[in-house]
Amino acid sequence: MSLPRYKMTMLALSLGVASAIVGCSSNPKKEVVDTGPQSSEQVYIQKAEKALERGQYTDAAKHLEAIDTYYPTGDYAQQAQLELLYVKFQQKDYEGAVALAERFIRLNPQHPNVDYAYYVRGVANMEQNYDGLLRYTSLKQSHRDVSYLKVAYQNFVDFIRRFPSSTYAVDAAQRMKFIGTELAESEMNAARFNIKRKAWLAAIERSQWVVEHYPQTPQIPEALATMAYGYDKLGDQQTSQQYIEVLKLNYPHLVKADGSVNMRAAHNEGSWVNRATLGIFGREAKTSTEAEQQQISEQSEKRSLTNRLSFGLLDRPKTESSIPAAPEQQPQAETPTPAPGAE
Repeated sequence: MSLPRYKMTMLALSLGVASAIVGCSSNPKKEVVDTGPQSSEQVYIQKAEKALERGQYTDAAKHLEAIDTYYPTGDYAQQAQLELLYVKFQQKDYEGAVALAERFIRLNPQHPNVDYAYYVRGVANMEQNYDGLLRYTSLKQSHRDVSYLKVAYQNFVDFIRRFPSSTYAVDAAQRMKFIGTELAESEMNAARFNIKRKAWLAAIERSQWVVEHYPQTPQIPEALATMAYGYDKLGDQQTSQQYIEVLKLNYPHLVKADGSVNMRAAHNEGSWVNRATLGIFGREAKTSTEAEQQQISEQSEKRSLTNRLSFGLLDRPKTESSIPAAPEQQPQAETPTPAPGAE
């Protein structure tokens, strides 16, 4: 019995598609064969520096990666790795910059410029928290996921503990202060939510975390007021009164005439401080790093790689113990000078 005409047509089409798929799968892609280095190490580093001078970060990365691949023990290997950190950061490949920094730290723990890798790791993790479309919305950064900020904060803690006299220590401390304020605001945002749903103990725990871990932040008055208010709602009048006494001594305007906590005033003060001191919560203002980056791009003077990466916060003369010079500051010779401390 013959099949109907439409079934014969569908069968023919199915067989044709199957044959095309099988035919494509039988023609594997040509393998990319690595033919080895195409230039000497000196030529690669010169090309990388020229690309950096022109702001061609893709080409610079290609040449620096070639040095890392073909000359891992060469004279410019460590210099190339450090400059590649800068390139990845400029390309906004923050994840790649973090990976490179951790690799350099692991392979060169005693390198004289290893503090640079520690510093870049913290800055890159910090930037990852601001990367993406959400940074252009009105949603406060501290009210979103702050996981990368927590990692960056620990990066800077580790950095300052290891290198308290580093060139980048002052800037790292400033970034820690900035991040601490954001993390404190994130905790207080959760505390406010818990107050609304009458989860008094959860609100107290969030506020107590702020007082213990971020004591220098603008959120402290609201945190103390929240703790006093929460303990009062829990029926622990003695503990509540202890915090009210602290408020009377330090922030008397947050205590009403009847001795109770003025939560409205505490919340309003916290919001005003955030706007006045940081100006970063929301789309109406740029982050501090963005503002510094715009300022540095407008200046005509040449900066070292250190200054460019720190967005102009570290405008100090280069010393022998500092980070390798930016490409435009390298001696224009046939054989560039190795990075300080490079083996």
